[in-house]
Amino acid sequence: MKLIFTISAPSGTGKSTLCKAVLREIPELTFSVSCTTRPIRGNEINGKDYIFINHSEFQAKVKADEFAEYEDVHGQYYGTLKSSLNKTIIKGNPLLLELDVKGAMSIKALYPEQTLSIFVKPPNEEILRKRLVGRGTDNRELIKKRLTRIHMELEYEKMFDTSFINDDLESAIKELKHIIFNELKGKIHEY
Repeated sequence: MKLIFTISAPSGTGKSTLCKAVLREIPELTFSVSCTTRPIRGNEINGKDYIFINHSEFQAKVKADEFAEYEDVHGQYYGTLKSSLNKTIIKGNPLLLELDVKGAMSIKALYPEQTLSIFVKPPNEEILRKRLVGRGTDNRELIKKRLTRIHMELEYEKMFDTSFINDDLESAIKELKHIIFNELKGKIHEY
């Protein structure tokens, strides 16, 4: 049985929204709080959404080999602490990680027996562009950078254990719940 669930998708595909919805509906599932150097957004809480640290603190953790994976995404670093994953494995509690595609592959390589990798596809590039602009969290240049990464990220889909399209939020939430429930049969109660 897999206990580590990685969710990856191009920016704007809705992975954060999907993760929050599934976490509300599956109380046994906990969220892995990653470290990041990017600025905190208005509705985020330090220590709950991310652990916000500066670049020098992040580099110190890299040198100390504290990350299971880390990545430079658009000039900001994101990383998952090994200590979080090891606690999950020892305790036997399911953990959800929201990661970029390379980070998900790193976790899968380090913890192959414990990881189920899930890729969420956007309906199409135009809808993705509208979502990125509509959420109002990024400037035009960052949106352009995110859009240029889409093709690279979509190439990774074939390396994931499973994938689905988020073209309807309610259907996508049901699909993600179904994937997790199927893996955790007997460990949790279906809701």
